[in-house]
Amino acid sequence: MSYSRHHIAFGPVPSRRLGNSLGINNVTTKTCSYACIYCQVGSTTQKCIDPQAFFSPAQIKDAVARRLRRLQKRGVEVDYLTFVADGEPTLDINLAESISGLCDFGIPIAVISNSSLMWREEVRTRLLKADLVSIKVDSLEEPKWRRINRPDPKLDFEIVMDGIRAFAADFQGTLISETMLLAGLNDSVESLRTIAEFIGDIEPQTAYLAVPTRPAAIEGVSGADETMLTYAHELFSARLANVELLAGHEPEDFIHTGKLRDDLLAITAVHPMREAAVRRFLTGDNADWSIVQNLISEGLLKTVEYEGERFYLRPVNHRVHCRRTEY
Repeated sequence: MSYSRHHIAFGPVPSRRLGNSLGINNVTTKTCSYACIYCQVGSTTQKCIDPQAFFSPAQIKDAVARRLRRLQKRGVEVDYLTFVADGEPTLDINLAESISGLCDFGIPIAVISNSSLMWREEVRTRLLKADLVSIKVDSLEEPKWRRINRPDPKLDFEIVMDGIRAFAADFQGTLISETMLLAGLNDSVESLRTIAEFIGDIEPQTAYLAVPTRPAAIEGVSGADETMLTYAHELFSARLANVELLAGHEPEDFIHTGKLRDDLLAITAVHPMREAAVRRFLTGDNADWSIVQNLISEGLLKTVEYEGERFYLRPVNHRVHCRRTEY
């Protein structure tokens, strides 16, 4: 069976939280401790909770260095090097070594985590090396946590939450949190109150409240309405100085590196793109729509309709499952 390349480094992707964020996909396809119903990159295919080796720190550093060189030639600056995988980045047993190696570039390093493995002391120790860590808390009620995040059955709810508290107490960098608010699941007054209390206790620099804006892993998943989002913002703001809503679309002015086909495949493996964003991306590189049509016909790209818009993303079964790297 043949596989397309795994693109370790991709983007940068414009982010309201991190500016120009150069993504690092440091685990193999859909290897995760959760299978969140709202996941934008598809259903988890490899569920596990034991950290393992995926790519070596040298491979990661080399992939990032190559991409940074291409961006430098185009005059593009990067604000963060961000471990944001199509699985859970803290499953990478070499995460600390990879972060240490990337420090040579002098760019702040972020890790976007689902927080499920912070009960492991070694995972917390690895994360302490990052400049910014984003934690995720979607529910403080175990039945809803299981329904929304669909964790590996070996995970214990109370132990997971205790791990988040322990990491927040020790981390000296920038801590932010994200909570996905879903209609009929975690947007009740009681649910929001308990989440706000927990997040207030761990005191992130900024607490982000989000709703799905891209195709979800499970059909029918929708975000909380404006009334409950406003209520949630008030609850969180009563406990925290900085609370932001991520209810609209992220900026979508994606940056080219001169390899349009690879750029499209790398970004859409982790970040589904709206059709309008894809068209702007092609125009910026003086390319035509035939590139997208060819990728679709090769099975390397697919379309999904979501809330009246068309998105383009990588099919899970056509992302790499072996340990080949992008050069």
